[in-house]
Amino acid sequence: MESHVARLARAQVLAGDDVLVIGGDPGHMAVACGPRVRILPATTVSQVRLAVRRWAPGSDVVHAHMTAAEIACATAMVGVRTPLVVTRHFASERGSNPVSAVVGSAAGRRVDAQISISHYVADTISGASVVIHPGVDSITATRPAAERERVVLVAQRLEREKDTEVAMRAFALSGAAGRGWRLDVAGDGAERARLVALAGELGIGGSTRFLGHRRDVLALMESAGVLLAPCRVEGLGLTVLEAMAAALPVVAVGAGGHLETVGAAAAAALHPPGDVVRASELLTVLTTDAAHRDAYGAELQRVQRAHFTPSHQAERTAEVYRGVR
Repeated sequence: MESHVARLARAQVLAGDDVLVIGGDPGHMAVACGPRVRILPATTVSQVRLAVRRWAPGSDVVHAHMTAAEIACATAMVGVRTPLVVTRHFASERGSNPVSAVVGSAAGRRVDAQISISHYVADTISGASVVIHPGVDSITATRPAAERERVVLVAQRLEREKDTEVAMRAFALSGAAGRGWRLDVAGDGAERARLVALAGELGIGGSTRFLGHRRDVLALMESAGVLLAPCRVEGLGLTVLEAMAAALPVVAVGAGGHLETVGAAAAAALHPPGDVVRASELLTVLTTDAAHRDAYGAELQRVQRAHFTPSHQAERTAEVYRGVR
């Protein structure tokens, strides 16, 4: 989420806007946003409310991300005429529990416009929204397959809804380990211990590395050979977009936001949700054919550069802003 906000803020500043970002990890946001974006630390809903109450009246628009931020902004902006725009990132209604759902629903009535990060999200949530796909920075120089490591990468939170087990089973079934490939799992979560045990059960314990939470995922992508993206409920998938920018071949589930990213490529390597056999077949083709990896990675990169850039996202977001002012 911080990366999404930082990229958009940086692009908006380049387009001539004056942007103040409230919240996020102060050190990370300052670096990610760049020197021209103002950062105001806030770690609690109360701190966000106070900051919004101070800055909203003199702003042209307030833009909130996530339910907690929406609630903070909506309650802080009672009696304030400044428009409130929100971005919906998940294919679900507001709130993770009954209380936050009720409060979130009430806060939603203060919202002047909704942005959805994908058609998948827009079709799931209530209320009208404008679909604006997030953008990622394009990478000008990427490595060909011959210069990449024989690494199959998974980069996501290790939670049950992410379906990491599907990726692991597909890697094991593909026999890639026997051809000298390694599985790197970047991310952490409640499923880690179970997945470590599963690697042993599948016979891939010696060729699987659990890297934990990493801030250098882009560097991992630039050196890896293939990315597996098994999560069927991904709103869009910034990790997949970053892989596309790095010309990294992606095997993804044919569901959720992946249909709008990887699915835009003619050679899209998509498999049905939970289909380990089909995922392993796609992975086998890629791990045995370097030329195919290069061609497919280049096509994914072209799709990213044409449709998923921060400048395009900022332009479309500005149109929404103009519509509510």
